[in-house]
Amino acid sequence: MQERSSVQDLAEALKSELHRYSPGGKLPSSRALVERYRVSPVTVSRALARLTAEGLVVTRPGAGAFRARPRPGTPSAGDTSWQEVTLSASVAGELVPRGVDASGVLATLAAPPPGVVEFNGGYLHPSLQPERAMAGALARAGRRPGAWGRPPAEGLPELREWFARGLGGHVTSADVLITAGGQSALTTALRALAPPGAPVLVESPTYPGMLAIARAAGLRPVPVPVDSRGVRTELLADAFRATGARVFICQPLFQNPTGAVLAPGRRAEVLRIARAAGAFVVEDDFARRLVHADAGPLPGTLAADDHDGVVVHVASLTKVTSPSLRVGMLAARGPVLERLRAIHVVDSFFVARPLQEAALELVGAPAWNRHLRTVAAALKDRRDALAGALLGGLPELSLPYVPSGGHHLWLRLPDGADESALLSAALRAGVALAPGRPYFSAEPPAGHVRLSFAGVAGITEIAEGVRRLRTACDEVLVREGSGPGPGRSVV
Repeated sequence: MQERSSVQDLAEALKSELHRYSPGGKLPSSRALVERYRVSPVTVSRALARLTAEGLVVTRPGAGAFRARPRPGTPSAGDTSWQEVTLSASVAGELVPRGVDASGVLATLAAPPPGVVEFNGGYLHPSLQPERAMAGALARAGRRPGAWGRPPAEGLPELREWFARGLGGHVTSADVLITAGGQSALTTALRALAPPGAPVLVESPTYPGMLAIARAAGLRPVPVPVDSRGVRTELLADAFRATGARVFICQPLFQNPTGAVLAPGRRAEVLRIARAAGAFVVEDDFARRLVHADAGPLPGTLAADDHDGVVVHVASLTKVTSPSLRVGMLAARGPVLERLRAIHVVDSFFVARPLQEAALELVGAPAWNRHLRTVAAALKDRRDALAGALLGGLPELSLPYVPSGGHHLWLRLPDGADESALLSAALRAGVALAPGRPYFSAEPPAGHVRLSFAGVAGITEIAEGVRRLRTACDEVLVREGSGPGPGRSVV
């Protein structure tokens, strides 16, 4: 059982027994709870912390945990409806609601209830994370001279050099900024490259977190369709001409969510079209270290082929290590680098030096390459298991493309199928999926779901998850009269 499930189970068990203690009464000691529930002291501590946060328990250092006394009556919260006006934008003298939709991001960050198969995850399962290597790297980093001092705003020179070597081409360490993960890097890039109200071209479908960043910055995402060979460059050129956009955001390698790799002939076209439009290409290279064991040689980065400073490159260590190792990078050449640096400094000053030092220790250790090989083999096995189970057990869900990198599969639902109904039925059956709707900046051509195979415990759990999904499909698709459909294009 995962630690968070144990914590939740213990918290619920203790909550159900609180009525046995009078207000102010002392609960059993931590040692007694460890022995009674056969859990670790850390689990007990975290469960009590949850109950404390809910106001049900009070802890006193050296004395123990006690049932909280009833709180005195609190005054009403007051009227906050005035904020609806203040939080709206004024356009041509009229108030327009200005919200930020983070639902697509939260779908991959939310932890479903215990016992639910997590096909909605966006990170490696703990069993695939290099936890021992990261713990050792963090311990060694903390002992480095000056490890707790202020780092250079651009990042540690050695870490910038390591990232630059991975890009190749004309990129040097002087072109690299260290950021607090890939999401932070994308946020900095979009704020630097486009003013509020401007259009930005995005792949369709694309990563919901990027769409959320764009909309939060007041930008207007304009979709450019993707097929099995990446973005359709003839439509990219049309979109630049029609909108006057000066930014295109893309994922050329193992695109999220389709898994497509930008075809060799289209790589040069993307750079040529953007250069002719006087536009930047933001290359989100999130999945390069999530390659599968059978992928073969990978194409280089767009940044390595860029001679004119068109590409702003984004990458991160987070996806292949841990959600909490928030270390990423931005790379760019020319005057735009100074603007990126300025916005990065204003937003966050710098990335914590101990975290940068730990990242350096991690990628410089012999265990690093072994970890990458282990992940590559595990992802291939899990991908094959999930794809095989879907093709054999759920033929009505179209799987047009099986990628050789990344951590997920992208499925199209039968025509007329209700995406929301399937998601709800799946959760009732004990499996969590990522909805397809947030991946589109405009109306989607059909219902979709994204299934991650990296966040589950292993192949056995994948098989169980597909079995549960079969139950949900039988409930929703049969009731709607949707039968098996032929394979369709990636979009």
